[in-house]
Amino acid sequence: MSITTEEELEGMKAVSEAVANTLKMMREYAEIGMSTKQIDDYGAEILKGYGAKSAPFETYKFPGYTCISVNNEAAHGIPSEDKILKEGDLVNIDVSAELNGFWSDNGGSFVMGKDIHKHQPLVDASKAILKKAIAQIKGGVKIADIGFTMESEAKKHGFKVIKDLAGHGVGRSLHEKPEDIVNFRIKSNKERFKKNTTVAIETFISTKSTYTLQADDGWTLLGDRGGYVTQHEHTILVTSGAPVILTEANDIWN
Repeated sequence: MSITTEEELEGMKAVSEAVANTLKMMREYAEIGMSTKQIDDYGAEILKGYGAKSAPFETYKFPGYTCISVNNEAAHGIPSEDKILKEGDLVNIDVSAELNGFWSDNGGSFVMGKDIHKHQPLVDASKAILKKAIAQIKGGVKIADIGFTMESEAKKHGFKVIKDLAGHGVGRSLHEKPEDIVNFRIKSNKERFKKNTTVAIETFISTKSTYTLQADDGWTLLGDRGGYVTQHEHTILVTSGAPVILTEANDIWN
């Protein structure tokens, strides 16, 4: 959305604080032996405390309040009582919500307990790539150039990017224009970031796959060639200089 008033900015700050703190607290709450449903229920209570509504549940009737993807699940994992976290699992939590007519989105991947399966390099690459990409965003910058940065950095780390998942505009709804802030350069895309707009920037960094396939449950996305995927996401306000990271409180870079 385009921020035109102080009231709109405060609205985006409030919902972004809600989703950021929910993500941070869910990550800190997660323990080996817990089900992803337990963690999702915990997140739902935090959002409720803010007066916020789960975006995937409200918008798409997703069977959960947050998306929790584990191991080979690339995105949109359904929280389940049967999905029990184990030592070394690769976990992604994605939290988005609506509050007083404003919407914000954030997410992050992490390793559960000890890194016995050597997922940490993929997690670290995703974090670093998001940080570098966001640092380059300001009004007038081509969206395609940020995609080029993401894919180039992924290759430097020995990884790939998922090409059919993307960041997006956010604010008055969960997904707004620009709809395809992808992790690679589309040369034909001449669109530029606009000052005073809010967008969700996210990485999709992969060990093997470049596209996703939908699982039989109708929601969960899996890599087309297997392997693992990490995602990190911030909602930001684009300015004429350094962007304002509205979901900074999630601490995904720490």
